[in-house]
Amino acid sequence: MWKKILVPTDGSELAGKAIAEAVDYARVAGATLVAFSVAQPYPLLPAVDGAMLIDPAIDSAEMQRMAQETVDAVASVARAAGVKCETHTSLSFLPYEEIIRAAEEYGCDAIFMASHGRRGLSKLIAGSQTQKVLAYAKVPVVVFRPALPVD
Repeated sequence: MWKKILVPTDGSELAGKAIAEAVDYARVAGATLVAFSVAQPYPLLPAVDGAMLIDPAIDSAEMQRMAQETVDAVASVARAAGVKCETHTSLSFLPYEEIIRAAEEYGCDAIFMASHGRRGLSKLIAGSQTQKVLAYAKVPVVVFRPALPVD
């Protein structure tokens, strides 16, 4: 079916579960994975008298290093399963735009990503990168979502 699958990851436990499923699918289908992580720089706030400023270049470099470690971990899991995997990172305030761009740039025919399944105020505040990818992606998007607890 799909031969090149973008797997965006934020390094979370949930993303790890989605990666395991993506690796399993790729192994069975003979597909290549493209592990992708977006480093989000800290927003800059205006300085006030006596405030300390953080050097945004240092923060961005650290965020990019962490993103690279995240995709390297995906590649390691893929290699252990005999699955070919490319790794790429990006720096952006808007991860969903970078995920969509990466799928196109790297020739992916699907995106496999996790969703935290946020609801209510958490969804309003945090937003949903997965929902935005679903809304704007030009390729199929497979969403891995944890089972909701039974009441």
